[in-house]
Amino acid sequence: MDTLRIEGGQVLRPDMTVERADVLVDRDDGTILDIGTDLDADASETLDADGCLVMPGLVNAHCHVSMTLLRGYADDKELDAWLREDIWPAEAALTADDIRVGAELGLVEMIRSGTTTFADMYFDVPEIVDAVENAGLRARLGHGSVTIGKDNDDAWDDIEESIEIAREFDGAADGRIRTAVMPHSLTTVGEEYLREAAAEAHEDDIPVHYHANETTDEVDPIVEERDERPLSYAKDLGMLTERDFIAHGVHVDDEEIALLAETGTGVVHCPASNMKLASGMAPVQDMLDAGVTVGIGTDGAASNNDLDMFDEMRDAAMIGKLAADDASAVAAEDVVRMGTAGSAEAIGLPGGALEVGGVADIAVVDLDAPHLTPANDLVSHLAYAARGSDVRHTVCDGQVLMRDREVLTLDQAAVMQRARDAVAALRDRI
Repeated sequence: MDTLRIEGGQVLRPDMTVERADVLVDRDDGTILDIGTDLDADASETLDADGCLVMPGLVNAHCHVSMTLLRGYADDKELDAWLREDIWPAEAALTADDIRVGAELGLVEMIRSGTTTFADMYFDVPEIVDAVENAGLRARLGHGSVTIGKDNDDAWDDIEESIEIAREFDGAADGRIRTAVMPHSLTTVGEEYLREAAAEAHEDDIPVHYHANETTDEVDPIVEERDERPLSYAKDLGMLTERDFIAHGVHVDDEEIALLAETGTGVVHCPASNMKLASGMAPVQDMLDAGVTVGIGTDGAASNNDLDMFDEMRDAAMIGKLAADDASAVAAEDVVRMGTAGSAEAIGLPGGALEVGGVADIAVVDLDAPHLTPANDLVSHLAYAARGSDVRHTVCDGQVLMRDREVLTLDQAAVMQRARDAVAALRDRI
């Protein structure tokens, strides 16, 4: 048997307790064989975790990974103006090669910061599929479709592309890649297209993912036109089921929270993007109290401006307390669960917990740093003090993607240089 042993560290268990233990991984099927001390096995490969915390790989449940090329391109504007005046015109100039190198840059960033799984909405998805397969990460991918401003034929073509991409690539990369049908939002895609997208997706047992209630501009038009809240409208369209998940969910009322809990629809909280774009504060504690499945996502690097899930968990805890006006809200254990098991459940992928028989998606966090000393409470440190740069090793599906802070599956220096060259050419085209 081809095995990997992560030895000498402390392990974060699913109940948020920490114990000193080794982790033994079956690299052939990418699962955890055993967790404990004095494991009776001679491993094919070992990773030193002395002085480290071994935790589940982080799960970035909503992003646009190729937007790394637009990091810092347009800042300090509200969402609608930011999209229409800056981001959408820039994206129109992106080539398939740009999408590929932007994805690779984002994948390097995620591997280096302990993220092993992510959900992504973008276009030229085959380029992202290929990049993910080579990088070794786990992902749920989809083509983001928009119908506003398009004639009927072009609008249907965009919706059909989202459906066909989802069908074609579901199960790619030996099952590490799953897909979703991804209409952009309830206000950027027309009703007939949304109905068709949801029906086709669910017929193939594929989830639907979309932005919802991110700003009041995504709420008010639906209320004014239809005299119902956006998530009630989504339910009518068949887009609010236990397999589906929404991004943001900032401006949801009590009835919508109850609807999310009743249907089992996941919500991906993106606190940094919501703060930067002044979109508002999501009522995360209310959602958790109601039993809603809540995960965490970074959104794209153009509105964050990084893909570091440790930053995102800290932001989620802080803004969650402000939103609830309660210092005990969105506590450390809650936010670490949201960034791991909650995100995995929201997007319907395995991972988020270290347990025998579970997938071997693992991040090893080096605790030997001034900002992580003293080690009074390691779960607190993960929520409030740790940084992506503290990650020493990253493992996904039993394969080592980063050892001793060296990314093994992608050439980091080459990716960074290609990204610089791509952005220089992109600026000229824009």
